[in-house]
Amino acid sequence: MPQEDTAMLISALWCEHLSPGSEVLDVGTGTGAVAIAAARHGAAHVIAIDTSAAAVLTTRLNALLSGHARAIRASRGDLAEAATALRFDLVLANPPYVPSANVRMPRRGIARAWEAGIDGRAVLDRLCAKGPALLRPGGVLLAVHSVLSNPAMTLARLAEAGLDVAVTDRRFVPFGPVLRERAGWLETQGLIERGQEAEELVVIRAERPY
Repeated sequence: MPQEDTAMLISALWCEHLSPGSEVLDVGTGTGAVAIAAARHGAAHVIAIDTSAAAVLTTRLNALLSGHARAIRASRGDLAEAATALRFDLVLANPPYVPSANVRMPRRGIARAWEAGIDGRAVLDRLCAKGPALLRPGGVLLAVHSVLSNPAMTLARLAEAGLDVAVTDRRFVPFGPVLRERAGWLETQGLIERGQEAEELVVIRAERPY
């Protein structure tokens, strides 16, 4: 069962039309759930990237078990490397977005899946900078993240890059273990209200005009 943010991204993916031969990039693939959903939805080729070697191996195994190993190529990498290569019809991203008192991003370990710097935008800002150049004309970027990491800024930066942007889904979900553990710090930063126990997640859709 995918986590709520992954499920939201998959639901948004299923609303997109993928023509025959569509090329898809899944950024921060994790278990490969989104990449597999893209292959099931008709993508001809899915490039799934993650900075974690364990995530890449997990994605390859899950792609094999799902019967979509031919369509999915999982490799270790990040946006900087992807931006120098192909252009895509669809870019999917569920990046780390949890604000943290730790300014430095972790270089290893499971915390890389959620730690995103003091404002939660360490990876989101790179996505806004590099993502638009990854899209073909008519291509779409779908990204999911928390309201705690300022979706208004994501919308503004993608719009500045010439993309047509909108929030297509919003859902409130209970805090998981990470947010419960740092709720006190989030309160001191003014990011949540006293006693708050849920966060709002949003899906942002950005399309490159023809």
